[in-house]
Amino acid sequence: MTNSLGGRTASKPRTSASHRTAKGRCPHRPQCPAATARNRAAARVVALHPEQGWSLLCNGVVVFDDTGELLPDRRVVDHGAALMATALNAAAAQ
Repeated sequence: MTNSLGGRTASKPRTSASHRTAKGRCPHRPQCPAATARNRAAARVVALHPEQGWSLLCNGVVVFDDTGELLPDRRVVDHGAALMATALNAAAAQ
């Protein structure tokens, strides 16, 4: 694909338009966890972009390969920073 300036644009994401019901609910059985649940990353992948380092989950969460997450309400969850803080606290306690 090219844009109006002749440059290349990103390809369309490989998504499943039918991953949600008309009421916005997850059709999977068992249902995928909500975006606010602690186990939200267990939701099924509906768009996979390994070349760009991210995946879209059924619950609307974007999971990045560097362990970060972007929630549907635009909050950022940085697991890498949390893991580093835990390691530093454990080291300081010794």
